[in-house]
Amino acid sequence: MGPASHGRRRVPGLRREEVAQLAGVSVDYYIRLEQGRGPGGTSRTKSGGVSDAVLDSIARVLRLDETEHAYLHAVARPPKKGERRRSTPRVRPGIQLLLDSMERTPAFVLGPSLDVLAWNALADALTGFSSMAPSRRNMVRRLFLEPEGRDLYPDWAAIAAQSVAHLRLSAGARPDDRGVRELVGELSVKSEDFRRLWADHQVKACMYGVKRVRHPVAGLLTLPYESLTLPEAPEQTLVVYTPEPGSETAERLALLASWTTTHA
Repeated sequence: MGPASHGRRRVPGLRREEVAQLAGVSVDYYIRLEQGRGPGGTSRTKSGGVSDAVLDSIARVLRLDETEHAYLHAVARPPKKGERRRSTPRVRPGIQLLLDSMERTPAFVLGPSLDVLAWNALADALTGFSSMAPSRRNMVRRLFLEPEGRDLYPDWAAIAAQSVAHLRLSAGARPDDRGVRELVGELSVKSEDFRRLWADHQVKACMYGVKRVRHPVAGLLTLPYESLTLPEAPEQTLVVYTPEPGSETAERLALLASWTTTHA
């Protein structure tokens, strides 16, 4: 996939020739970029890359938003040999202590391929992380390959689309990350829904929003969430559900926490 290839064209009806003209580059140059080749016709990893000015012009013509613009720059400049980006699967003990201190708030840490790396007791009670095999403990895999993934989220279609868009953004930023590549390959083979959404080429950073979760004990929960990138481990993301104090969801989570403590 070349840096300017986005599946459906962002500007309907705009031909390659028009994109190239509006971006101020030749048609041949633009085609080489779409095909993932450098300005000189060779692989872009050997060509010295594409200038910021060209990428900014293409982003302007295609009307990319801020996230898509950053994604374009990332896929246009994969890491050079010897600069492979690696995931950091280990979570610092201090972060685990932080999670455990949030007794009334579900919280967990995700890696670049949305693997669940750490969690607190309430997040476990909500989603059952500890009951999963480590190889299956992944938010996207659960959505598409595990039966309970569809049962857990009443708004499954919207959450699935958001998760795939976030995963594509991560894949663009880390093209050499083995975990991301293997996950995309597995899901592409095993899930028709994933293949369809992945082919849509949407990119989006899902750093905050609202999810509805259907829990067998607590019932239907409306869970706003906030995601924070950990400063010393930028490939890890802390996700915290933040229900409105005094809301029905907050009360149900308190009951779930009490139920969890009692059964533990």
